[in-house]
Amino acid sequence: MARDVEALDLPAWSRASGLSQGPQCRDAMAHLDSEVKEERLREDLRFYFMNPCEKFRARQQIPWKMGLQILKIVMVTTQLVRFGLSNQLVVTFKEENTAAFKHLFLKGYSGSDEDDYSCSVYTQEDTYDSIFFAINQFHRLRNLSLGTLGYGESEDNRIALKVCKQHYKKGTMFPSNETLNIDSDIEIDCIHLDLEALSKDPQDWKNSSFFRLEFYRLLQVDISFQLKGIDLQTIHSRELPDCYVFQNMIIFDNKAHSGKIKIYFNIDAKIEECKDLKISGSIQKNTQYVLVFDAFVIVICLASLILCTRSIVLALKLRKRFLKFFLEKYKRHVCNADQREFINQWYILVIISDLLTISGSVLKMEIKAKNLTNYNLCSILLGTSTLFVWVGVIRYLGYFQAYNVLILTMQASLPKVLRFCACAGMIYLGYTFCGWIVLGPYHNKFENLNTVAECLFSLVNGDDMYATFAHIQQKSHLVWLFSRLYLYSFISLFIYMILSLFIAIITDSYDTIKKYQQNGFPATDLQEFLKECSSKEKCQEESPAFLSSICCLRRNRSDDHLILIN
Repeated sequence: MARDVEALDLPAWSRASGLSQGPQCRDAMAHLDSEVKEERLREDLRFYFMNPCEKFRARQQIPWKMGLQILKIVMVTTQLVRFGLSNQLVVTFKEENTAAFKHLFLKGYSGSDEDDYSCSVYTQEDTYDSIFFAINQFHRLRNLSLGTLGYGESEDNRIALKVCKQHYKKGTMFPSNETLNIDSDIEIDCIHLDLEALSKDPQDWKNSSFFRLEFYRLLQVDISFQLKGIDLQTIHSRELPDCYVFQNMIIFDNKAHSGKIKIYFNIDAKIEECKDLKISGSIQKNTQYVLVFDAFVIVICLASLILCTRSIVLALKLRKRFLKFFLEKYKRHVCNADQREFINQWYILVIISDLLTISGSVLKMEIKAKNLTNYNLCSILLGTSTLFVWVGVIRYLGYFQAYNVLILTMQASLPKVLRFCACAGMIYLGYTFCGWIVLGPYHNKFENLNTVAECLFSLVNGDDMYATFAHIQQKSHLVWLFSRLYLYSFISLFIYMILSLFIAIITDSYDTIKKYQQNGFPATDLQEFLKECSSKEKCQEESPAFLSSICCLRRNRSDDHLILIN
């Protein structure tokens, strides 16, 4: 500042006459103070838009955030892999028990489900045999099962098997005379068969009036029972075993009264805390090491969260200074695009990933300690956080000029792509509803809205076209002709027109970025302000060494192939 004061060209008579406190001097001092504030603001802005390496070279500021992010990538990925292996054991145990239960309790089960149900019966004798087979298998479970299974208590604290049947209240039916008299009210009757009752002569409970089914008014028969098991395979992974409660239900569905009863096997597996675990060896010590590692991940994410939040707060203060200065000097407001430059969206992504990682790590620690069993929620939290962490790596790749084209193209094309998808989505929904209502009864891929949407999306990508055309049932010539018109028009419209336009939007954005590389990017008010210098001599001295490293500056034609982003 002293140098600037000396350089100030005050009139000689003013200095000689001692009028240093006069109006001219006060105006000069005010002007000098304004220039100093402006230059400080400009330097702060330049420093803010530098990347971590440039900040280190400019002020020897250690890039703590970058170091933490690199460390966090390693830690979070390692944590996810370990939890994924543990979760895979859980899923495998559930799936294998489901397959085992179907073979144990479903008579004639082939090993693969028929559509969305497990198997089916077509005669009254087969229905009775399937019901009694499931009940007998439950009674003989301990002598049959290869797994670590035991009986569980039902809702009323009874070790029993519950059989319920749903049927119309009353009615008579004479199909030969086309006569029907049905009371549509539904009655539900249930019976509990405990192990003691099943140990007696089977004919005692088989011949009871409850099992005299009137199939013309029978709607459904439900057999529900509860089993408990212990997953011992986790011991091989040096983890504490999980205790499971399997709530099983076998459903005989006769609602259609079509001569075919569909048999569904539903299983709800819940993990509960084991009441008494006594395991010797190194498993307990390994569990403690994993909990310490998870705690360290939480500490790393908390540090990253604090640093990124601090950077956003400082950026908001810097933006407030710039907006106030710009309004005072140029008498106009800064555009929204320049205001958004101060909010680093990568920091927001990092904050979200940190919050998800902390929440998932806490939940994982509770699961590891066997206090909670919500594997699905923990998987979603850790999986999403790891996704965001790896997406954030793109920011650091952007420091290398060759990788910036991808990032800039994605940023430029995203608004146009979203608007285009909104318009194309209306057409897609129209085809979805049309296909469901017309082709649903004749094609298994059009049975519900979800499968229709998935089928059409696969057609857009050119998958499974022949099977979709071939599986249309030719029971109705009108529907068959409509299906051809429907499928041909959809494929032609989306593959040859909409998908091509979608690619053209991205290609156009890419061409625009390439032109900017050749001719220079349009300079905004913020960039023009950063290029200004308080004096020509200072500008000439600093520009080659300092301004060339600023990310947001407009470059000369010779440097157009170098693109940096914040």
